[in-house]
Amino acid sequence: MTLDRDKLIELDRSVVWHAFTQMAEYEPLIIERAEGCILVDIDGREYIDGVSSLWCNIHGHRHPRLDDAVRRQLDRVAHVTSLGCSNPTTIELAARLVEIAPRGLNHVFFSDDGATAVEVALKMAFQYWRQCPRPRPEKNCYIALGDAYHGDTLGAVSVGGVERFHAMFEPLLFETLRLPTPSSHRPGRPIDPEEACREHLGRLEELLAEHHHRIAAMIVEPLMQCAAGMVRHPPGYLRGVRELTRRYDVLLIADEVAVGFGRTGTMFACEQEDVVPDLMCLAKGITAGYLPLAATLTTDDIYAAFLGRYAESRTFFHGHTYGGNPLGAAVALANIELFESEKTLTRMQPRIAQLAERLRRFEALSHVGSVRQCGLIAGIELMLDPAAGVPFPWEWRIGGRVCDAVRRRGVWLRPLGNVVVVMPPLCITAEQLDRVMDAVESSIDEAIEDCRP
Repeated sequence: MTLDRDKLIELDRSVVWHAFTQMAEYEPLIIERAEGCILVDIDGREYIDGVSSLWCNIHGHRHPRLDDAVRRQLDRVAHVTSLGCSNPTTIELAARLVEIAPRGLNHVFFSDDGATAVEVALKMAFQYWRQCPRPRPEKNCYIALGDAYHGDTLGAVSVGGVERFHAMFEPLLFETLRLPTPSSHRPGRPIDPEEACREHLGRLEELLAEHHHRIAAMIVEPLMQCAAGMVRHPPGYLRGVRELTRRYDVLLIADEVAVGFGRTGTMFACEQEDVVPDLMCLAKGITAGYLPLAATLTTDDIYAAFLGRYAESRTFFHGHTYGGNPLGAAVALANIELFESEKTLTRMQPRIAQLAERLRRFEALSHVGSVRQCGLIAGIELMLDPAAGVPFPWEWRIGGRVCDAVRRRGVWLRPLGNVVVVMPPLCITAEQLDRVMDAVESSIDEAIEDCRP
């Protein structure tokens, strides 16, 4: 059955329930095909993909070597369960992940997406303290940061801190000890990054000193809290977190779902501060945006706590039907190979510098509160009165209005509230990146003028 354009639009409105979308106001954008950094809708209009199809596309759409990896795996086997069974492609991927990850993360548990990778880490940490050589079952809660986002399953929501996403589900959530978002960006009053780092690490140490006996783990998004509105942590904060959690015998979970696979300019954000977490969560870019796949990596010590005789019930009783799926594993392997053969991390450095240069122009705009960047991740926060720290009213939907105007200029972006997000594929060209930034710059005043009384 081939549906015509009008039928596709009708069904997209009435049958498909879109994530994080108010369906009563939804205006369909139906992408029919894509290549490189260009999306093409059902009317043939082209858009630069400025957010990597929600932060997961790495090398562009329809990369020949990624396409070929999926086709070759289809000729072998499309699905093999990871429950007591395996396949060569998934085994090879696990070995490659261990090779490229921070040293000491030697064991890989596969799941489906970022939220499930986090859920796995939370459950592993909880069970570890019941089965480690010196069991401490009282360690049963977690530390997380303000405005954190770790996914939408209940465990991930429990450690999440974005009020608008999570308040509805409060009765279902477990206890989490919350710290303020570690940022040196405050509208109207910039703070010295070193001072901000000391302040936030001091608060963490106070919390650990009082509660470490009952804390199983702390979870952080290294360097950049993406869904919080692209909030950049002060330099040294991540390293300080690792030192303090180790000192107080608390596990550290690094959620690299959004920032991993080159987004920050290194393969993993943890590398930039020489941090090795106890558990590391990967998804999104792991398959370069091709197929659902996620992984939770951990250490020998944690892995060993789950070993024993069947009768001891030390097994990690958790699993996903498509965890370690061979098709996903095949394209993930090709993704890692492309980083090496195309020298992706080296080739993206000029684009990082170009993005930084373009972002400086936004700092002078009257309704820009702050501009934040880490690698090829950027957030432009729009405010009614930046000097006084007054935000635009949520109901004005300023971020959405800017992205609507950007779309009319041939660029696809998706905001985070009143923060305009730019996170393109790592293969974006200089000309394409300029077009993205030109579109954003031109759209801000237009969107604000549209909502003036």
